[in-house]
Amino acid sequence: MTDDPLDTIKEADSELFGLIGQSGELTFSEEGIPLQYKFLIAMALDASEGAENGVRNLATQAINNGATKKEVMQAVRIANYISGIGSVYTAANALKDIV
Repeated sequence: MTDDPLDTIKEADSELFGLIGQSGELTFSEEGIPLQYKFLIAMALDASEGAENGVRNLATQAINNGATKKEVMQAVRIANYISGIGSVYTAANALKDIV
C-alpha cells in the first residue's frame, strides 16, 4: 500500500492538514454539481497541471461515482482545448489502464 503524499504535511502541520481535509469535504460534497462531474473537472485541471497521479485517482473516483469512460475523455478534450497537448500526454499516461 502506498503512503498518502500528504502524510508529511499531516505529521509536520496537523492544523494545515485539517484545513486541506475540510476544503476537500466542502468541494466534493454532493450539493450542486453531481459528484462525478466535480471529479471530472478536477481531473481536467490536474491534466492541465501535469499531475498524472491526480488524473488517475480523480478519473477512478469519477467512474466510481457514475461517470462513463466517454465522459472522462470529454474532460480530456476540454483540458486539451484550454491547456494544450501537454495535458493530453499527462492524461494518456494516467488513463492507460482506465479507459
